[in-house]
Amino acid sequence: MATSRGRLSLWVCLAAALASFLAGFLVGWFVKPLKEATPRAQDQSIRGQLVSEMNAGNIKSFLRSFTKLPHLAGTEQNLLLAKKIQTQWEKFGLDSASLVHYDVLLSYPNETQANYISILDESGIEIFKTSYLEPPPDGYENVTNVIPPYNAFSAQGTPEGELVYVNYARTEDFFKLEREMGISCTGRIAIARYGKIFRGNKVKNAVLAGAIGIILYSDPADYSAPGIQPYPKGWNLPGTAAQRGNVLNLNGAGDPLTPGYPAKEYTFRLSADEGVGIPHIPVHPIGYNDAEVLLRHLGGSPLPDDSWKGTLNVPYNIGPGFMGNNSFRKVRMHVHNINKVTRIYNVIGTIRGSVEPDRYVILGGHRDSWVFGGIDPTTGTAVLQEIARCFGKLISIGWRPRRTIIFASWDAEEFGLLGSTEWAEENAKVLQERSIAYINSDSSIEGNYTLRVDCTPLLYQLVYQLAKEISSPDDGFESKSLYESWLEKDPSPENKDFPRINKLGSGSDFEAYFQRLGIASGRVRYTKNRKTDKYSNYPVYHTIYETFELVEQFYDPTFKKQLSVAQLRGALVYELADSTIIPFNIQDYAKALRSYAASIFNVAKKHDQQLREYEVSFEYLFSAVKNFSEAASDFHRRLTQVDLTDPLAVRMMNDQLMLLERAFIDPLGLPGRQFYRHIIFAPSSHNKYAGESFPGIYDAMFDIANKADPHLAWTEVKKHISIAAFTIQAAAGTLKEVI
Repeated sequence: MATSRGRLSLWVCLAAALASFLAGFLVGWFVKPLKEATPRAQDQSIRGQLVSEMNAGNIKSFLRSFTKLPHLAGTEQNLLLAKKIQTQWEKFGLDSASLVHYDVLLSYPNETQANYISILDESGIEIFKTSYLEPPPDGYENVTNVIPPYNAFSAQGTPEGELVYVNYARTEDFFKLEREMGISCTGRIAIARYGKIFRGNKVKNAVLAGAIGIILYSDPADYSAPGIQPYPKGWNLPGTAAQRGNVLNLNGAGDPLTPGYPAKEYTFRLSADEGVGIPHIPVHPIGYNDAEVLLRHLGGSPLPDDSWKGTLNVPYNIGPGFMGNNSFRKVRMHVHNINKVTRIYNVIGTIRGSVEPDRYVILGGHRDSWVFGGIDPTTGTAVLQEIARCFGKLISIGWRPRRTIIFASWDAEEFGLLGSTEWAEENAKVLQERSIAYINSDSSIEGNYTLRVDCTPLLYQLVYQLAKEISSPDDGFESKSLYESWLEKDPSPENKDFPRINKLGSGSDFEAYFQRLGIASGRVRYTKNRKTDKYSNYPVYHTIYETFELVEQFYDPTFKKQLSVAQLRGALVYELADSTIIPFNIQDYAKALRSYAASIFNVAKKHDQQLREYEVSFEYLFSAVKNFSEAASDFHRRLTQVDLTDPLAVRMMNDQLMLLERAFIDPLGLPGRQFYRHIIFAPSSHNKYAGESFPGIYDAMFDIANKADPHLAWTEVKKHISIAAFTIQAAAGTLKEVI
């Protein structure tokens, strides 16, 4: 018995010693860095060093260097640029910089058979052909490997038929043609102007309308600002220029042949004809000089209203077919694009965190461009490079972030966000468990009027705070902050006391991280004046005229706009990576949910009789939003009381903050869009670029008055109200201290 007691005492002592050792180890591991990182004055001083180190001249140099030659995804020049960026990151002092490859389906023009559109006379003889190439800008005449204008992933073919003008090829445009005007596109070739919505949605709508092909062109009404000369004398679109771009409808799938999985050597691939989102009709872009010839003799119905009228010197008749002596003429498309599996390369760099190295903040932007990429994406690539350089400078003087920072130069964004999506798929399990936020670094300017922000509601307050601490680059605001110029120029329509922040849609590399994985995301850039500038995006978008000189001469001669964007993006990454408590505000999410719920209910109330007839109620949705709001308030109360010297308490609160966005993810995805899994936000089904709130409910109610089976349609609405209510209630549960 004495021996047993002695052994028991020995084990108790050993256990106590081990517990003391572990406690000491944890305290030593967590608390010391916490004490160093806690004083906000010191943090702000370091952030101040980061922001003040950023230099407009460096951004200018990076932009000039990166835009000298075309760097299309899958080409040797884009690989050389990737290696150049990798080498610079290593020189800057990042802990690692590596190339990560994938083998994805890309699409290129046929080098021996040019794409073009022709008009045929009654004997089938070509009497007109559209241009193959854009005339090169001054100074670029001897540059080789410039890809001609084309629409990536268009089907091959030479369809021939009557032409029908379909305005912007939006859903409502086809409704107007078919339901109100009785005009069918079946068996005909559509011609649509670029603008308003993503080009892939235009093609999808044309397919649904029965068109056998679609021609896309840029009308001066949408791609020319009044009083501005075409490039190179000004920044408007020349009539010879045509917008390149992919016409996929991937809905977040990534590589069309490996949806949901990384396109590595070992991955099973679908056959080419099974590829996700690839259209089955030919598509081709042309300039407005050529479009004017095609549209000039269109006959048929006149315009339904002035919203269908561009500014070319043509009547904008709808068709189908030509009028008068030209009525026997037809249009033929000649599209010979080739789809092939091609290797692409991301560049991934890291700065390892000192306290929580297993928590990641990602700053990513794409590198590939259609030609020189003077604005898209290289104003973003240059900014990303300067941010990486400045973080490297901090590392060289002994600073390290609390959390790991990942820098990413994505490839093949222009072909459907492929590089970023494949990396997200390959690392999905780790990213879902460890990622704090994703900040996008695509084009830093699309205009030069004011700031534009699209982000999760979790980031609203952080964006506002940091914008107040950055000087405005705008004329007339020299002594004011970026926040002040932004607020004055673009106040929120919901609350004039704050600047506008938009919902995240798609169209750039944050998509997989936000819409599929549920990682808090945001993007900032300079944009046009939404009130007065009615042209779409910037006029020379995706043309050969997107050059360094375009930016230097017209958009940002001092490079101060891009510097401000660099400072804001860099400051966001700094705060997310180094703040003891992750700087998310859940109460702003609660406010947003209340607004979105009221908005979708107002849409439903337009069908008040059907709501009663089919017993559709939003009661549970509003109840869930109320419960979430209360949980958010209670969480922030506890957050103010957390002991910052207790590493486990800090970690617990931070995990709840980090995982909140994840709580809105439904693994089943949205109907017909399984890779869009966020229940609160998704790209619009009718325009990939735009963000929609409560997308499941919205899509279920879209055009519901014309559904063949109203009972079934309203049953679907009830289903998605239920899913939204459950998801919000479940998200509220994640904010509790204990279950």
